[in-house]
Amino acid sequence: MKPRAITVGVPVRELDAAIRWYQAAFDLGEPDQRPMDDLAEFDLGAFWLQLAQAPELAGHEGISINLSIENASAQRETFAANGLEVGPLHHFEGVVDFFELTDLDGNKIGFVTELS
Repeated sequence: MKPRAITVGVPVRELDAAIRWYQAAFDLGEPDQRPMDDLAEFDLGAFWLQLAQAPELAGHEGISINLSIENASAQRETFAANGLEVGPLHHFEGVVDFFELTDLDGNKIGFVTELS
């Protein structure tokens, strides 16, 4: 089996507020798809980001999103400068730099740069 696409689903309390937050945080345009009233999907190239209105699930542990990026340290500073909630940068010498961004519902999104 070879998957053709990956969709990462993120439960949110209020869909319109979450759309605005993700648009601002990741410099996104309008959602690429709104297949149902309680779903919004963004085509991010390597994967699809699906925001699903599910207040009972939003912000609970269990979801794991980690994005591999070119420079975690610089991206962390950009998020912090934009007033977003970011955790500390963890540097593992010769392995990775890693930090987490917390969305408005408490979901954590990890950002990692491989150093080897």
